[in-house]
Amino acid sequence: MNLEYFIAKRLITAKDYKSSISAPIIKIAISAIAIGMIMMIVSVATGIGLQQKIREKISAFNGHIIISNYDNNLSEVTLVPISKKQNFYPKFTSVKGVNHVQAIATKAGIIRTETAFEGIILKGVGKDYQWKNINEYLISGKLPDFSQDLNQEVVISQFLVNRLNLKVGDSFNTFFIKEEQNKLPISRRFKITGIFNSGFQEFDATYVIGDIRHLQRINKWGPDQVGAFEVFVDDFDQIQEVGEKVYQQTSSTLDTKTIIEKYSYIFEWLELFDFNIIVILVVMILVATINMVVALLVLILERTQMIGILKALGAENWSVRKIFLYNALYLIVRGLFWGNLIGISLLLVQQYFGLIKLNPENYYVNEAPVYLNWGYIGLLNLLTVTICFLVLLIPSYIITKISPVKAIRFD
Repeated sequence: MNLEYFIAKRLITAKDYKSSISAPIIKIAISAIAIGMIMMIVSVATGIGLQQKIREKISAFNGHIIISNYDNNLSEVTLVPISKKQNFYPKFTSVKGVNHVQAIATKAGIIRTETAFEGIILKGVGKDYQWKNINEYLISGKLPDFSQDLNQEVVISQFLVNRLNLKVGDSFNTFFIKEEQNKLPISRRFKITGIFNSGFQEFDATYVIGDIRHLQRINKWGPDQVGAFEVFVDDFDQIQEVGEKVYQQTSSTLDTKTIIEKYSYIFEWLELFDFNIIVILVVMILVATINMVVALLVLILERTQMIGILKALGAENWSVRKIFLYNALYLIVRGLFWGNLIGISLLLVQQYFGLIKLNPENYYVNEAPVYLNWGYIGLLNLLTVTICFLVLLIPSYIITKISPVKAIRFD
């Protein structure tokens, strides 16, 4: 029998335990641990969830790595064509970690309706385009099919259809400026088959996705000429390393750029979330630890006579300390139980019902995303228990200073 554990268990289950002086302090300590765990779980899940969701959205509309010409073009429009006859297309077999390559082209235009007009960028895609990347953001209609004959089907954002007073099934005229001076713009009529809403204002306010063959004809390109290539990798965490290898395996006339480099201002902002999460974890663990130290000290002072009796019977200091450490561990586990239960419940509610909304202009998403990972939750619990237990070794040292003679002396 573990004597220390047995005594600690008897102390916890004793009737006078709940009515003692230390009872309210113990409740506060348990509540502090529970609240701290809730804050840690929610902050980690929502922080990582927001980072991943924004990465997914940027990748869905740009790929992970963009291969284009050195045309010194700061806009989103491709000017100089690239031949599709590359050793990395359609399969980038020379670089491990690349799972897909797709050809695209972009051209600026103006959509004109009877009541409004909007400047847009038509993104031309072909039969190799991975529609599954944006299928998640499709809110109405269906995705177009560019695998057969040339057609006028396009996918447009909800932001643009609201400003242009359009809907699924409507057609509209788009005008593209010719590069030659004093030439009338080229007109194309497109039909809306699907409407998407990414929540990413930079994409929603700009892009219309259509058949790349329209742009090839407008630019007078050949069927084997495109504007750029979008490369997708297996692991986003390896994007920089894969990007370097892709750069080495492409022609010297081509430039490669990862989305981290292209949207550096967004990813620098996302890195701040890591710092914020660390600050929250440190503060919450510190608060929980301080409350547990206070609770343990009160428990020790309240049981001074019992400590004196145990020492008089021959118990060693470490043995007595273990009794109170077991007691403190029980309080920690109890607080963690309620913290995990409430925290995970809140995350599940947000994940399935999306009650907390966010402004997409500031956060690039419509609702707070959740990344529920049991590994992270287990690690947070283990970290909290370990730190609290190690810190509690210090106040438990006061037991060694308690004299049996003074503790059990009758006044």
